[in-house]
Amino acid sequence: MHQRYNRYEKARILGARALQVSYGAPVLLDTDQSEPILIAAEEYDAGVLPFTVKREGK
Repeated sequence: MHQRYNRYEKARILGARALQVSYGAPVLLDTDQSEPILIAAEEYDAGVLPFTVKREGK
């Protein structure tokens, strides 16, 4: 399970991962999707993305 991200952090994570997938990065789970953003969203929901968010002041 992933920690709670606000909508801006989630958008940044999904966008960054979709860009990686579009440039040929390996997909981290089995999926029927072909669009990079849908693949990224599925990976996000599965909690398999190796991203962290560094928040200032915390």
